[in-house]
Amino acid sequence: FHGLSCAFPAGKISVILGGSGSGKSTVLRLLGGLVRPLSGHIYVTGEDVTMLSETNLYGVRKKLGMMFQGGALLDSLSIFDNLAFPLREHTSFDEGEIARQVRRRLDAVGLANVDALLPNELSGGMMKRAALARAIMLDPVILLCDEPFSGLDPISVKRIEALLARLNRQRGITVLLVSHHIASTMRMADHALLL
Repeated sequence: FHGLSCAFPAGKISVILGGSGSGKSTVLRLLGGLVRPLSGHIYVTGEDVTMLSETNLYGVRKKLGMMFQGGALLDSLSIFDNLAFPLREHTSFDEGEIARQVRRRLDAVGLANVDALLPNELSGGMMKRAALARAIMLDPVILLCDEPFSGLDPISVKRIEALLARLNRQRGITVLLVSHHIASTMRMADHALLL
């Protein structure tokens, strides 16, 4: 990017659009501090992530949830253990509380009876919903979604749209999503960035 200047309104759904290779996913990586720019500033929840050490960047990352394009679920772990993983790593919850939190997130995305299944045993739409459930496990302030509609049938697309819109509306989560899907953008975006 050269001279890119943009802002994403808090508490809204913003969609980043553009052709393949235009840098849509790179914007998400810049926001998360996974890629550092050669110059310029990037503010996330008021903090300039370009000026933070890796240790201090960790605090900003705790405010972010990431729904990866391919789901990025750990294929050797059950769906339950995939969702429990961030809680086991970043909280002091006991196993009973972890189970309650996992159940709450699975209910929020409309998944039932999938706890013992492995990721490869889920359909594409179910995989996206499980990835979304994992992305919200630590109650992020900002949810980053990389191509959440790719590879889905129209019914699954609308289901994921509805889930994201409900999370935004009910929890006030700022949603930034990368998409090629113009119809979804028109239905759900409060704000759009075209690269």
